[in-house]
Amino acid sequence: MPNSAAIILAAGLGTRMKSTLPKVMHPLAGRPMVNHVIANLQNAGISQLVCVVGPDMPGLEKTVAPHKTAIQADRLGTGHAVLAAKEAMAGFNGSILIAFGDTPLISEHTFKKMLEAGQSSDVVVLGFRPADPAAYGRLVVEDDGALSAIVEYKDATEDQRAINLCNSGVMCVNGAKLFGLLERITNDNAAGEYYLTDIVALARKDGLECRVVEGDEEELLGVNSRVELARAETIVQNQLRHQAMINGATLLDPSTTYFSFDTQLGKDVLVEPNVFFGPRVTVGDNVHIKAFSHLEDATVGNEVVMGPYARLRPGTDLKDKVKVGNFVEIKKALIEEGAKVNHLTYIGDARVGPNANIGAGTITCNYDGYFKYHTDIGADAFIGSNTALVAPVKVGDGANIGAGSVISKDVNNGDLGLTRSPQKNFKGWASKFRARKAQAKNKK
Repeated sequence: MPNSAAIILAAGLGTRMKSTLPKVMHPLAGRPMVNHVIANLQNAGISQLVCVVGPDMPGLEKTVAPHKTAIQADRLGTGHAVLAAKEAMAGFNGSILIAFGDTPLISEHTFKKMLEAGQSSDVVVLGFRPADPAAYGRLVVEDDGALSAIVEYKDATEDQRAINLCNSGVMCVNGAKLFGLLERITNDNAAGEYYLTDIVALARKDGLECRVVEGDEEELLGVNSRVELARAETIVQNQLRHQAMINGATLLDPSTTYFSFDTQLGKDVLVEPNVFFGPRVTVGDNVHIKAFSHLEDATVGNEVVMGPYARLRPGTDLKDKVKVGNFVEIKKALIEEGAKVNHLTYIGDARVGPNANIGAGTITCNYDGYFKYHTDIGADAFIGSNTALVAPVKVGDGANIGAGSVISKDVNNGDLGLTRSPQKNFKGWASKFRARKAQAKNKK
């Protein structure tokens, strides 16, 4: 929207969270709640944004960067919090959306509706119709749709309490009027706080246009406790699952698939039950992800088959037609086209060349307790089962490594690398051992 801005109120301590982390920094689908609000505001077309934080919240300031922050030194209510952003908004006369960092589910569509209404109204309040209005403040709307008052439940008449249109607290206000209205509100109430909602009565008194835009109850869930955080997580996950299936992925048991906010799945991806997608995962087309797999900060190419019980850690890049099997862990490694890493294997800080085969139980020994080292495995190489590759080390194209080897020196193209002690057999030893032990046991 042209000439629009937003103020996000995020200074609350969130004592009901019982956490040292600021409330709005608690993650939802892999990113802090406040960043969900920022993203939806930006998607709605907001051109300028200020986040109001409390004192001693450097972590929150870093989280919302590069956006501006304003400090609310004393927590004296929502009106006081918005007023803290006055200097940061100096000279801005467009529409200003006022949102809350602990209400992360408001969609960009709803924000857009508010901004559109703000083009012709001085104050726009976001209302909703909950199944149980309970003690919410009521929005009194006139026949022509104008908002005449916000009435707190305790102050409402029986007729007003019968109204099911409730106040969410979210507003869109003419920037040329906002701070003038805020400077006129008082704290003459039981809590001694300056309430943002009081500007509606002042605006009406000044003859300004006030209107209501309605949102859904679900998107207006405020998160003030870990119970409400879990409820919000469920809502977001259901949205992400729905969108993944709409976009062409098959989720065999959607309720057990966990997505992050930025998970990207291609078409004809099949996801079996109990798969976890952490942040920064991109999956190509025609991929099969088997049950109980875990992916984070990883790229998966087309026609990959992985799992069950596969783990892709940050920095993993699987090219097309790779196979990653059960109980395989890969970290910061490039697995090139057609390579196979099928069983009980750890590949870290490495490159596995095209069509290479990594046998069961192979380990890249990439860490000496102080530094990480790289392993390079060439195209068409064959690594025998139960091999330890002690980095830094290189296995050339087409080379073979014998099973049970510990490889600490480079193996050239086409060579066989093998470290194995000569086998010794002792004739009749096992039969004599069993007879001796059985006799000793019978004597007891």
